[in-house]
Amino acid sequence: MQLRIITKKRGGREKNGSQVDALRARGKRLTRPRRLILDLVRSTDAHPSAALVYREVRRHLPRVSLATVYRNLRMLAAEGLLSERADRGGMRFDGNTDPHDHFTCVACGRIYDVPPPAARRVTPRVAFRPGFEVHGQRIEFYGRCDTCRRGSTRDRRRNYARAKPQGD
Repeated sequence: MQLRIITKKRGGREKNGSQVDALRARGKRLTRPRRLILDLVRSTDAHPSAALVYREVRRHLPRVSLATVYRNLRMLAAEGLLSERADRGGMRFDGNTDPHDHFTCVACGRIYDVPPPAARRVTPRVAFRPGFEVHGQRIEFYGRCDTCRRGSTRDRRRNYARAKPQGD
């Protein structure tokens, strides 16, 4: 699978400056592999797995290890520069850290961002329980995407979490 690059997604240069500042404030540097990983995940809407990020990063840094990619993805997520979500195939990473929900196609595995409703409230039955402190919420939708509903067998068989990148 070729990651789809979205050229004008979130912030640009000023966002990178704030990323560097955020990491430096926590005593971390934005190293070349870390910057490449962050840029790669933020430049796609495909919600890639760590394995897919690793394959793409190796195209630019052939000596990078899978452990380096995993460690940096987890650290960037912990610092709030990426978000991670569990999937039936493992962890997937999302460069969109703004509040949003997801739609997952059960046929092809593709994950789509869904804008959240304008006014979202925590449901009272969770918020009132003693000892619970709600930090956020999200909604996951499951179904079949438009392509799979129309019956395209080529796209239905494609698994976006594990797809191999194609050449440039």
